[in-house]
Amino acid sequence: MAFDLVLASGSQTRASLLRAAGLLCETRAPKLDETAVRQALEEEHTPPRDVADVLAEMKARKVALQDVEAPVLGCDQVLDLDGQIFEKPRTIDEARDHLEALRGKSHNLHSAAVLFESGAPVWRTVSVARMTMRDLSDAFLTDYLKRNWPTVGSSVGAYHVEAEGVRLFTQIQGDHFTILGLPMIPLLNYLGTTG
Repeated sequence: MAFDLVLASGSQTRASLLRAAGLLCETRAPKLDETAVRQALEEEHTPPRDVADVLAEMKARKVALQDVEAPVLGCDQVLDLDGQIFEKPRTIDEARDHLEALRGKSHNLHSAAVLFESGAPVWRTVSVARMTMRDLSDAFLTDYLKRNWPTVGSSVGAYHVEAEGVRLFTQIQGDHFTILGLPMIPLLNYLGTTG
């Protein structure tokens, strides 16, 4: 089967979004120590937007070096709270720490995508969504995590806006695809211009 592209990710959300848009895609999760790369970039004071871009490129490059004929799409998302980058919570306690840090504040989600063809990057974009969280009570957070853990552990902010997590916010600026970690509209625009 000929694929429109190879998604350099194990993310079922991103794969589902691509397939829903009518693209035939194969998924290949690259072996990459994202935590080590992210920490190295943070030590160099790399802006969160650029961290997302670098990680997306590294993922695409790893898969593009394999024997693939279709274009390879790498994606990454970084949560930026006043310059502090969050990683996906590994435990319910870490999820609670994330939510406590985010409540009552605004943060940015930087969603990067890089497309490789013939082993080289040919297109890239970074979209931003601005998220403002309610000033949630401790009791609300406890109940929310009881109902939603471990599912929300797959989200850097410990929320899924496509589910109950939308109740955590007073304002969201940016498109839904950016929030889900795939700048779909810019990608489809590029693919449309290249056939």
